Amino acid sequence: MSATWDEFERLRLTVGVITDVEDLPEARDPAYKLTIDFGPELGTRRSSAQATHYPKESLRGRQVVCVLGFEPKRVAGFKSEVLVLGAYSDEHGVVLLQPDREVEPGSAIG
Repeated sequence: MSATWDEFERLRLTVGVITDVEDLPEARDPAYKLTIDFGPELGTRRSSAQATHYPKESLRGRQVVCVLGFEPKRVAGFKSEVLVLGAYSDEHGVVLLQPDREVEPGSAIG
């Protein structure tokens, strides 16, 4: 199965900064509720993430790469508005993607 270029262009890959982390105890698999700031143009959005192997303190202030443009998804009753991208590793679990140097929140990935 493949996506069209038009479908890809409707999505927006963007850098955000995690500003708050809460447990999502209702989730089937351990997860966090993340609040992510995408700057003044895009505002703040929420996401669920199965990244509980990261201490909460290490996530606050961290830049992450996210996908905007999907319909919100309900995860254990929580409205997840963006997809936080990560690489799956047998050794490390989900490894969150981030720029290799700090950029402005809302910066597009191109």
